[in-house]
Amino acid sequence: MKKIRWHVYLLTCADGTLYAGVTNDLARRLAAHNAGKGAKYTKPRRPVVLAWSVSTKDRSSAQKREHAVKALTRPEKLQLIAKQKTRAKKARA
Repeated sequence: MKKIRWHVYLLTCADGTLYAGVTNDLARRLAAHNAGKGAKYTKPRRPVVLAWSVSTKDRSSAQKREHAVKALTRPEKLQLIAKQKTRAKKARA
């Protein structure tokens, strides 16, 4: 039996704002946001781009992490994004 992974994610919207969410299928959710079916907030701010994500063990921990991310200030969210990009660059090197 395949265990479902939950993800917390940050999107960068076309107007530069950030949107946080949670899903168990990141690709499907991103496509839904860009199709105007993801959330009321992102619908008028398309296209959106995945800026950051982290997987969690279950829905409960994903929702707790989402709540914590939403409580961050914009500079703190941008710092999360920058840290993940830096780690990804190092992993590719």
